Amino acid sequence: MKILIVEDEEVLSKVLQEKLEKVGDEVALAADGEEAVTRAKSFSPDVIVLDLLLPKRSGFEVLQILKADQALKAVPVIVVSNLGEDEDIKRALALGAVDYYVKSEHPINEIVEKIKNILIHSK
Repeated sequence: MKILIVEDEEVLSKVLQEKLEKVGDEVALAADGEEAVTRAKSFSPDVIVLDLLLPKRSGFEVLQILKADQALKAVPVIVVSNLGEDEDIKRALALGAVDYYVKSEHPINEIVEKIKNILIHSK
């Protein structure tokens, strides 16, 4: 499966990448909102893991762009962010995210499991 990780914290994106590649997934990385949109169009991921606090374009903007794109709107987007306010969660879900995880509340292994579960159910 192809997974796009949009995360500006390099350590977190590398850890997620290693864990997902270890189980056979193909992973692409994007470190800002503009790169996220470009990479999503060229990589055609099966799922996107999206941070909301990004340089150049916010994750909310990226989510709006992805969901407006005919080729990408059906791709499940999992938000993994430090933003934990109810209004942020509701906004991301309203924009089309399939799930939302606050980084400080969920260990990496749990996030990887959630990604795998969404991949299985999106087939």
